[in-house]
Formats: sequence, structure tokens, C-alpha cells
Amino acid sequence: MEKFSLLDLSPIPEGKNAADALSNSGDLAIAAEKAGYFRFWVAEHHNMSGIASSATAVLIGYLASVTQTMRIGAGGIMLPNHAPLMVAEQFGTLASIYQGRIDLGLGRAPGTDMATARALRRHMSQNDSFPHDVQELIDYLGDMPERAPVRAIPGMGTHVPVWLLGSSLYGAQLAAYMGLPYVFASHFAPDMLEEALYVYRENFRPSGALSRPYAMIAAGVFAAETDAEAERLRSSQLLSFANIITNNRGKLPYPTDDLAAKITPQVMARARHMSSCSATGSPSAIKTQLGAIIDKYRPDELMVTGMIHDHSARVRSFEIAAGVLSELQEPVHVS
Repeated sequence: MEKFSLLDLSPIPEGKNAADALSNSGDLAIAAEKAGYFRFWVAEHHNMSGIASSATAVLIGYLASVTQTMRIGAGGIMLPNHAPLMVAEQFGTLASIYQGRIDLGLGRAPGTDMATARALRRHMSQNDSFPHDVQELIDYLGDMPERAPVRAIPGMGTHVPVWLLGSSLYGAQLAAYMGLPYVFASHFAPDMLEEALYVYRENFRPSGALSRPYAMIAAGVFAAETDAEAERLRSSQLLSFANIITNNRGKLPYPTDDLAAKITPQVMARARHMSSCSATGSPSAIKTQLGAIIDKYRPDELMVTGMIHDHSARVRSFEIAAGVLSELQEPVHVS
């Protein structure tokens, strides 16, 4: 692992509102930069009462404004919801203001329910245009001819780094074919992680963007001074996953010391499986667990995330994780 980074879903906890969540994200970004995280990403979700990052590009601009050197980006933009030209203009604008600090991760999922997807897209197409749209977007961010009929201004010539996100083999295959860096969403969908990394690495074709495969994986982190407190912090995440499984979505739940009273054994098993690529506990326990994940999957970069109800505890969890990850970090590869 050469680098470690942070994914923030800008959670809206029970008892709080979206304004609180967005303020917390800014505070967390400042703390993350101080702690040594390389990049800080937020993700596009819609019509979810527990997540405040729907206007992702706007939020990225805010986060970049309160930090100095850390890379800020999208993990990711759900490209089927948008015209490639508009995404190029938005991220070209960000890159023009915050030069050398903006990342653009692209996903193929809607990031919401189908009714909201229809509201976003207006006209749903049965054709999978994602590969074409990715290439169109990359072209808009590249060195387009001055006389090109359609140009992204700002955007043209900014060469914002584009990443492909996925939780199946599709994204791995496309990232390998296009020679792009790849991120696997193992923090909530770990099943195909090992196979996807193999497919990506074995089939990678060097491109103008990347000479060798570069894989990032995501892992949940719930760290505290004691194992017991960390388990309590994690209970909010497990309750949130249980609510997704039972189609009872809402704000990020308060933590509990009695999960069994709130989640049936069957749902609990599924929630724990969803978050199985994670580390929970004291600093020493976190180091052991994260070290095992890194040793098994050998990511070039690890991105940690964690839905913790109390903001100060969430900041502290990521600070502990940064200290551990700095000890596990390897020298940067020189090609």
C-alpha cells in the first residue's frame, strides 16, 4: 500500500440535519489533511435521508476551499445520471480553481432508487452507453482541437484524473481495457473483490493515463481507545445496513449496546457480511485487521470509510486509522 485515503458519505445522523452533515464533512476534511490522508472523496447519492452528498461537485468545491494540499474528489459521480459534457465542465471548473487537487471517480450505478433515477435522467435508455460516455468525458478533459464542434470550457486541457469504480467484474474489465485506475467498493460489497482485482491486473492495457495497473480498495474503519467502544461506534453502521436490507432507510441511527434487540439474526448476518471488509477496535486491533486486508489484496491504495453517529468520535476514529496506516504504508513505487 503506497497511499491511504478517506471516503466520506457526509452522513446525516439521527437528531441532526443536512446542514450539520455538510459542516461535519468540512471539519472532517480539515482533520484528515492534518492526519496525513492523501485524498478525500465524497460520493453521489440521491433521495437518501441519511446522506447529504447529492450535489457532489458543489460539495467538492467546499471541501477543497477548506483544505490546502489534500486531493479532493468524487468516489464517485454516477455518470448515467449526467451528460458527460456537464460533468467535464463541473470538474474542469474545480480543476481550474484548485489546480492539481481534483479527482473524478465514475460509477455506472444510479446511486438511488429507480423512481429517483427517472427523475434525474428524465429519459431512461435501455442501451448501456457507459463506456462511450466515459471516453467522451475523458476527451472533453483532454487536449481537444480549438475547432472541435463541442468543447468543455472550463475543462478542456485540465486532464482531471479519471477513475472507474465498481463492485463487480464489469468495472474491472472496463478499467483494464481503458488503462484507467480502478476502485473496488469493498466497504459494502466485498464478494467479488479478489476476482475483480485479478481481472483488472491481468488484463490491464497501458494508456496515456497510466502505465501500470493501479488498484484502490475501500474498507470500513471503526477505531477507538478500546475494542468495546469501537464496537459500539460500529453499531450505527450495522443498523444502517440492516435498514437498507429491510427497505427501511433513514438517517444514520444512534449507536446501541444491544444490536440483537434491534436486528434479527438473519438480517444481522447479511449486514455483517456487507461490512466484512473492515477493521474495528483499538489501535492495535485496527493495525492487525488492516494489515491482514493489505497483505491479502495488495492494493496500491487503501481508502477507509465509516459511518459513525457522533462526529467527534468519527474524527477520532479516522485519526487513529491514519496513525496505523502510516505505519503500514510502503514506499511509493517508481516506474
